[in-house]
Amino acid sequence: MPLAWASVFNPRSFRGRLTLWFGGLSLATLLSVGLYVGHIATEELADFGGQSLHISARSATDLLASQLAERDREIRLLSQAAAFTRGDLRDPEIGRMLAARRQTFDQYAWIGLTDAQGRVLQASDDLLVGQDVSQRPWFQAALQGPYTGDVHEALLLAKQFPQRTPDEPLRFIDFAAPIRDAQGRVRGVLGAHVHWSWVTATVESVVTQSAARRKVEVLIANSAGDILYPFRLAGAVRMPTRSRPGAAYEALRWPNGQTYLTSQVEVQARTSVDLGWRIVLRQPLDAALEPVRVLRQQLLLFGLVAAAVFALIAYRLATRVSQPIEQLAEAMHHIERGDQPPVYPQDGEQVTEIRQLSDSIQSMTGAVLRHERELEALNASLEQQVRERTEALSIANQELERLATIDSLTGLNNRRRFDARLHESFQLMRRTERGFCLMLVDVDHFKSINDQHGHQSGDEVLRRLGHLLTQCTRVTDFVARYGGEEFVVLVPDVEDEDEGRLIAEKIRTTIAGAVFPAVGRVTASVGLSCTRKGDTEAGEVVARADQALYQAKAEGRNRVVWL
Repeated sequence: MPLAWASVFNPRSFRGRLTLWFGGLSLATLLSVGLYVGHIATEELADFGGQSLHISARSATDLLASQLAERDREIRLLSQAAAFTRGDLRDPEIGRMLAARRQTFDQYAWIGLTDAQGRVLQASDDLLVGQDVSQRPWFQAALQGPYTGDVHEALLLAKQFPQRTPDEPLRFIDFAAPIRDAQGRVRGVLGAHVHWSWVTATVESVVTQSAARRKVEVLIANSAGDILYPFRLAGAVRMPTRSRPGAAYEALRWPNGQTYLTSQVEVQARTSVDLGWRIVLRQPLDAALEPVRVLRQQLLLFGLVAAAVFALIAYRLATRVSQPIEQLAEAMHHIERGDQPPVYPQDGEQVTEIRQLSDSIQSMTGAVLRHERELEALNASLEQQVRERTEALSIANQELERLATIDSLTGLNNRRRFDARLHESFQLMRRTERGFCLMLVDVDHFKSINDQHGHQSGDEVLRRLGHLLTQCTRVTDFVARYGGEEFVVLVPDVEDEDEGRLIAEKIRTTIAGAVFPAVGRVTASVGLSCTRKGDTEAGEVVARADQALYQAKAEGRNRVVWL
């Protein structure tokens, strides 16, 4: 027994060496495979997390851009209403109109109008009426044209509204537009303050509960890199410098010393003033790679257990093999000392030990192979998960691209797709001098249709109108929903303006002659404009068509006006 125990703890003995080699080899093999699998999983998981952040950031920017553009356009169009441009600005009906507009969109904190000197004439809830706002930035900027202002703390209205968030001051963004008479002179300014919480709620809506559990944060930054939201970071944190401009996501080290997977997308809002905002989604890199860390810990634990098991098996095998050798060594000692007759291992025992050793080695080899197959299966499972998630991401990208270019109500192209097509057509016109015509089609008295027949009937009118526009235009013409009850038709390769008038008149008469379910007859006004040699940008064609549509409405509706 003393000799056996000495051989157990002696690393130079056969048992000790075999035990150490088998235990170390199994541990090294499992750790190497685990590190390799962890490396692959880290790269794939980081890429998947970064792409997910980019998709969410892109969705948030698209949603916020459309909302900002809608508010900006709403104020501009409202300032051009006849009641403002030609009527008495002190008319109580205008006050009721402003109150109704605020009730329609409850995120308006204040909406009102001033005279040309900056004195508030009318406002929702009569707030600030009679006060001088001539020194406010939104008023001064609106004297020159439509204005969209950056976020700022409430000043005059700070005491008029309850504090929505205890640890954050009341903040607004401004929309304003000049009110001009028929000669273009400024009669006053229409302004609106929108709660900043509307912007933040719009952006936060894209973050799902699962993303929140993964510690995904949403931030809003300006063009200088200053944080605007959340308020706890405003003025305290700046955006880190991007190492790969244009990349969908990056792993950036923030001022707090922590590394985040970061994706930032500029808000391409078509507002009167480019705010230069960026939507930033960030996730701690440790949180993004948490599944890989858990996997590595599990592989390490598994490797240690497997190494201990293999070492025990190796010890038992070495014991079975060393016993005959130890008997022979003991016999040689007895022969050397001559104290007693030597005892030799029996032949049958030797054959049995060799056979058992062979069987054990085969068993160990099979166990190692099984573990390797399990690791290969685990690796294949991880790769399959990565492929499935990549495929799901591709499908989601395709669906987002489709949703981003198709109007969900009418099935026509949406405003975003139209803007791209307009830009392409204008560039083609500049290269080849092949002009095009643009028609803005607006349903007459659409609000009355919604009020009398309900919004479902109004939606059906829009769907039917989109179908009629598709039927009475050519395959090469481009039809899109411009917004609300307004549609746009882009007619390429027109010979002259008369051809555009014929198409516009055909559209008008087709709509006037159609019967709409539950509504009956519906008419539409059409504003037409064709490209001219002096046009320097596509917006000039749109502006003329919009002015023509406004003139058609003013002249009595159900007519075509071209400029």
